[in-house]
Amino acid sequence: MTASLPTWSEKMLQLLRRMNNFYSPGSSLNSCMRFEVEGQQVGWVQPKIASLLGSFPDVFTSHGGAISVNRSFDSYAKRSEDVDQVLQVLRKDESLTCLKGWRNEKYSVMPRFCDTPLMWMERSATSLFGVKRYGVHLNGYSWDDSGGLFMWLGRRSATKQTYPGKLDNLAAGGLAANCGVKDTMVKECEEEACIPACIAEKARPVGTVSYTYEDDEGVFPECQFVFDLELPLDFKPKIGDGEVQNFYFYPIEKVKELLVSDEFKPNCAMVVLDFLIRHSVIQPDTEPYYHEFMAGLHRTI
Repeated sequence: MTASLPTWSEKMLQLLRRMNNFYSPGSSLNSCMRFEVEGQQVGWVQPKIASLLGSFPDVFTSHGGAISVNRSFDSYAKRSEDVDQVLQVLRKDESLTCLKGWRNEKYSVMPRFCDTPLMWMERSATSLFGVKRYGVHLNGYSWDDSGGLFMWLGRRSATKQTYPGKLDNLAAGGLAANCGVKDTMVKECEEEACIPACIAEKARPVGTVSYTYEDDEGVFPECQFVFDLELPLDFKPKIGDGEVQNFYFYPIEKVKELLVSDEFKPNCAMVVLDFLIRHSVIQPDTEPYYHEFMAGLHRTI
């Protein structure tokens, strides 16, 4: 007997499980060491990375299931600079593929978003330490004259370091150290889609999407700050900094179908799923996995 093909709902549930696989049975969680700075946990270090860090005893110490930045480094600058020197050495290790995508972007390292940063770290290295990463994502949408809902999607450049050629939200980007959430959103709108600041600033913050996954490049605890921006029906984004190769304006049902295809960048699909739930395109009486969707979109990191 031929096995039945997975439904849309089952495919979406599989995506959410992949994006939260760090807390699934069989993950590396139980073998990871805590990554601590100033006695506070700020990440997770997988065993293979822990072994490499042992070669730098002046910077990292190991004790009681944790790897810590040397406690004698008593300032934000000292911790940041000394860890960065180690990362510059590790860049020569061909097995650390994440460092081949070195960005020269500084990400803040802290236990929670509300905490004072303890140091900064090169963006491409954060997965080696399981450091929490934050970003902004914008849903751009419009209603037509008959009440139909449409959404703008971007297709990532074929030269992007991650997920080249995949479908993406209208604008999105990582939150660099010392940058505000809304300022980052407005900047990404201008750079990626040529959306003027006077329009982008009308976007509404509508919540977060958070998850933790692991792959061959490390552990990724991520939280995306989500914005909705209703656009005039005749508005058309334009390619800006080259990170997007094209834009599409699709009916929401077509967007929904694309979410479970191989075309979508996974975390962007999660942001759109959150939009579909909030705008009642997906409802609890007709979606059997409604509760599972909600849980998978909002895992504590």
